[in-house]
Amino acid sequence: MSEFDAIKSDAKTRMDKTLETLKADFSGLRAGRAHASLLDGIMVEAYGSMSPLSQVGTISVPDARTLSVSVWDRSMAKAVEKAIRESDLGLNPASDGQLIRIPIPPLSEERRKELVKVAGKYTESAKVAVRNIRRDALDGIKKLKKDNLISEDEEKRFENEVQKLTDEAIKKVDELQATKEKDILQV
Repeated sequence: MSEFDAIKSDAKTRMDKTLETLKADFSGLRAGRAHASLLDGIMVEAYGSMSPLSQVGTISVPDARTLSVSVWDRSMAKAVEKAIRESDLGLNPASDGQLIRIPIPPLSEERRKELVKVAGKYTESAKVAVRNIRRDALDGIKKLKKDNLISEDEEKRFENEVQKLTDEAIKKVDELQATKEKDILQV
């Protein structure tokens, strides 16, 4: 494997990870439907330390407008309820012993627009990350040229290949954003 192939492979891997991160960020933005990943970012104070909600109970989706958390330790129900209520998701859980029901309210037009802005910020961060990866790859190519390991023609060709990778990644980022915006704005 040539040094350029290593640079290109590294750039491709890092760009793919950026896309995966963007997908994960988007999954946390709710679009009016209940899905278990909505509660992924919630931390609960359990036994003196902060734990992810998924480590103190089972999250399920009984229907499109409701989530439920079945807490393993009944004494944790209040802490879980409090953590959900204090999250910035705007949810109002109702406890029933070990089972906590969380109705998902329909999104207001204003909240939908806020979510689209948040999605835009996630998208911009992903694009900046992709551009930084491109810059790193181009720096690597310039170093190969400076060390006389490649010719000027190869340098141009390699730069074009890196640019193609970048363009593909940016296109995927834009597609993900368009899909998420459509999802959020759909009533």
